[in-house]
Order: sequence, then structure tokens, then C-alpha cells
Amino acid sequence: MTRRTLLVVDDDARLRDRLVAAFAERDYDAVGAGNHKEATALARRKRIDRAVVDLRMPGPHGLVVIRDLLELNAEIEIVVLTGYGSIATAVEAMQLGARNYMTKPANADQINAAFELAPDLESEIAYEVPTIAKLEREHIERVLRECDGNVSRAARVLGLHRRTLQYKLAKFPVKR
Repeated sequence: MTRRTLLVVDDDARLRDRLVAAFAERDYDAVGAGNHKEATALARRKRIDRAVVDLRMPGPHGLVVIRDLLELNAEIEIVVLTGYGSIATAVEAMQLGARNYMTKPANADQINAAFELAPDLESEIAYEVPTIAKLEREHIERVLRECDGNVSRAARVLGLHRRTLQYKLAKFPVKR
């Protein structure tokens, strides 16, 4: 019996490596990719049976990864795993051909179960819709991380005055 191949596509190297190791323990031939280019290169070299795809990554969005993986292998099963869940992206991912959609954090057993279960978008995702304030805070944190903590540069990227960004950061302290 041949082992199934599972691809984990996530730009968070620590999470990706943990999931690859956890799926290897569950008898998968597990491999990881940090972006669209690495994922499609792996899918061209070997047959991928299942994939776990993060939506937000540098370069092409996870929805592009889903589309391109399905073009390379129409039978691949894909579960979307993201820290930024929304009904709109869940619906779009499902329309592209993803089997299920989960928000982080999730462990390998939960992800494995998601491959087997039909999604219930109404109850699963609608319940976890974040507030506007939380989305704003997460976006600011991400931009600030990408700017290496440089508040002035992050303010320019966000289109805010530096003082406005400092005010928002004081309201919602960033975890560093």
C-alpha cells in the first residue's frame, strides 16, 4: 500500500514544520512549501493527494495556490487553514474546489478530520467572524511585523499619520 502525499503550504515555517512532522507520524508522505512557487514546483515533481493551504502568504494569495494545485491535479483534496477567516474567502475557496475551510489554530487531527467531513460554512465560519476592531488590529500587527517594527514605515504603508498609528497601537498593544 502506498502512502498518501500531503503538502502543507504556509509561510509560517514553524507551523509548517510542525504540521509536516505531525502528518508524517500519521503515515503520510508529508512535505512543506512556504509559498506558491515552492508548492507548484513540488506538485509538478510528485503527485500530491492532499494539501493544507494557508490563505495569506507573501506573493500569490492562497486562493491562487488552490487554483494552480487543482490545475496540476484535479483530484487533489485541499483544506484551507487560515488565521484570517471570512465567509467571503471560505465561499471563494470552496468554489475553487477546496474540500473544507478551517481557522487557525488547528492541529493535525482536526485537519485530518476536515478532509473527511463536508463543511458546514454557516455554523463553522459565521460563528467565528471577527469584529472590525480585531481585523484592524490584526492588520496593523501584520504590517508592523512586515516593516520590522518601524512605526513610521508602517504608517506610510497603512496610509496613516504616524501619530494616528501610535494612538491605535496604544489602544491595542502589539505582541512582539
